[in-house]
Parts: sequence; structure tokens; C-alpha cells
Amino acid sequence: MQAESPVTSPTFDLLDSCGKCRVLVGVTGSVAALKVPLLVSQLLELPGVDVRVVTTEHAKHFYNPADVAVRVYSDTHEWELWSQRSDPVLHIELRRWADLLVIAPLDANTLGKIASGICDNLLTCVVRAWDTSRPLLFCPAMNTAMWHHPITSRQVDILKEFGYVEIPCITKELVCGDQGKGAMAEVSTIVDVVNQFIQKAAESPQEGAGQVL
Repeated sequence: MQAESPVTSPTFDLLDSCGKCRVLVGVTGSVAALKVPLLVSQLLELPGVDVRVVTTEHAKHFYNPADVAVRVYSDTHEWELWSQRSDPVLHIELRRWADLLVIAPLDANTLGKIASGICDNLLTCVVRAWDTSRPLLFCPAMNTAMWHHPITSRQVDILKEFGYVEIPCITKELVCGDQGKGAMAEVSTIVDVVNQFIQKAAESPQEGAGQVL
């Protein structure tokens, strides 16, 4: 497995960014996280798009960050980067960098955290600090029984009230063997929705260099 990059390099990587639209992919601890390398590779095929990934620790159980074609940030980078008052705060730097955030997959645990305002890891801190004038897309992914729990629809509605956009889960046979709703949307669907937001922003760009969303 690829060794983590030096702790001094995350913000340099953001400064070295290229591309007109900067997409940040959030990854949480659902088995659907195994699709992250494919999702990133397909996003990179969109013209003028730059991509970074921010992952929870549990998400890394399902994929190897070394298989992802772009920089992957995790809690280790957040805490090792900052040591004194003048140091940059990574979740703020990521929030400033990104024009669009797509959380794919969004597991039940992180859904509950975001709906409740909890920010106890790098990804949830980015979300809590997110500029709500910019798109935040979320792709739920969980077991069918968890999806049908009464709290789930309430939490999804809360995220929508924040102005976030749901890319709905789909019905299929889950990895656990259950058949039903709860699987993350297809990668092609997620990429299409992201591209729609990019195209919409290109038609009516806001002022500000490097920020088209």
C-alpha cells in the first residue's frame, strides 16, 4: 500500500491545482466506497475538471487510496498539518478550494452526523464549514433495512433543507445479499449529475477567479 504523503504537502497540492472546476469527492464507510477509483477516473474525463478526495478512516477499509488517481486526504493530514496558530487548517483549505462537493457514498452514520451538525472528522468538518452557495451533492448508500428506518427519511430531508442535493439510491441486490433499495446510485449517474451542475455554472459564472460554481 502506498505510503501517506508528507504532512507538509496537502496545501501545496491544492495550490498546484489545475482545471476550471474543482470537485471534491467525500467518501464514507459504505461498501460502495470500492467504486471510488472508478468514480474519480470518470470525473477526470470531464473537460476542465480537477478532483481531490477526502475520506473517512472507515471508508479506507473498502478501497485502497493508492488506487485513486488523485490526492486522498484523511484525518491524519488534518491533525498532523496543524501545529501552531499560523498553520493552515486543512478542512478550511479544502472548503475554499472546492467548487463542488459530492459525497459518494454517504453511509447511514455520516448521514446522521451531518443532519445533526456533528463534525468529528475531516470530511464532516468540511461539510460543516461548507459554503452553501456552492453545490453539495450526496449519494446515500446503506442496507435496505437501514434505508427504511424512519430516521433516515427525516435526516435526508434535513440535508435537503440545507440546500444539499440528493442523488437517490437505487434498488438492487446488495453485497450483504439483501434485495432492495439502498445501493448507491450508479457511477455514471453521479458523473452525469456533477456534469449538469458544471454546465449550468459555465452558462452563468459567478465572479471570482477559479470559482465557477
